[in-house]
Amino acid sequence: MHPEKAARPAEPEGCLTAAVRIPVRIVVLVLVVPLRLAWDALVLAGAFLRRAFRPLGRALGWCGAHVLTPLGRAVALTAEGLVTACRWLLRTLLLRPWILLWRHLVVPLAVHGVATPAAWLYRTLLAPLGRGLARATAWAYTRLLAPLGRGTGALLRALLVRPWAALWRYVAVPVAAGTYRWVLTPLGHGLALLARGAGKALVLLGRGLLLLARGVGWLLRTLLVTPAVLLHRVVLAPLGRILAVLGRELVDALAAAWRVAGHVSRAVGRVLRLLARNLIGRPAAWFYRSVCTPVGHLVRDALWRPARKAAAEAGRAVSAALAAARATVTAARRDAWRALFGGPREPEPVPAIPGRARNLGGAASRQTVPGAAAESEISP
Repeated sequence: MHPEKAARPAEPEGCLTAAVRIPVRIVVLVLVVPLRLAWDALVLAGAFLRRAFRPLGRALGWCGAHVLTPLGRAVALTAEGLVTACRWLLRTLLLRPWILLWRHLVVPLAVHGVATPAAWLYRTLLAPLGRGLARATAWAYTRLLAPLGRGTGALLRALLVRPWAALWRYVAVPVAAGTYRWVLTPLGHGLALLARGAGKALVLLGRGLLLLARGVGWLLRTLLVTPAVLLHRVVLAPLGRILAVLGRELVDALAAAWRVAGHVSRAVGRVLRLLARNLIGRPAAWFYRSVCTPVGHLVRDALWRPARKAAAEAGRAVSAALAAARATVTAARRDAWRALFGGPREPEPVPAIPGRARNLGGAASRQTVPGAAAESEISP
């Protein structure tokens, strides 16, 4: 149980709760028991599949760890080597030749082919020309432009500044003062009076709008808020409490039904296991011990072993017969050969020659019976 629910004090139950609890729990139990049975069956099937496919998963994991991972590392190392080789080729074949070309060809050519003539042209032609222009400009400014500017300034002051100053002092200032005093001041007073009247009108309008807002608020409170409050207090709140009771009882009923369905599922499993053991397992074990085992022993002792022994003896007899036939054929072929071409003769002993010793390399050792070599060549 949740600790917050355990710490919460028990609320008093009414007659509605007691009247709703039993039917709700009965209905929920009837609906939940099949679901719990199906859930337990799925859990057992999942456990079986997990035990069945776990070796496959381990094999795939071993394959991934010992085959795919080294293969991926080899591919990565190969790709890294290719990238390094491409980088080296680009740096060796493109970047370094351009750097050497820039350093040993372009820069010396620019320095010695362009900068040196430009410096000579500047020192020889442009610098003296610039100094001459500067001296001519200074002389023209000192001798021509400065006196002309001072004369033009005095002429402009005499022709423009002094007349405009007199015009401003004796014409513009009196006209502006008269306009302010006799035109703008009365106009400002009139606008101020108009603004005060408009302010009073706005105040009266605001008060009227306030009274209108109060009337509208009273109408809204009387026609909407009060009925809504009464509806909430009289209808919605009791209905909400009833629905809360129903929801709580439904949740408790679902929990209790799930527990009861678990017990029912375990009981059904035990019953099915007992039935399977008594109706299938024990008869099958009895049939195996009482029927299959004696029949198997009988077949082994009465049929299989004699048949295997007879087959072994037959095989040995066939092997012996084949060996005898092979020996007979060999002897018959040898007798036929002797009858046609004759057998090899036995070599006769050679008498020793007195006064002469025999050795392995002497002539006596090479003496043979005439005709023995020919017969030995003819015999098989």
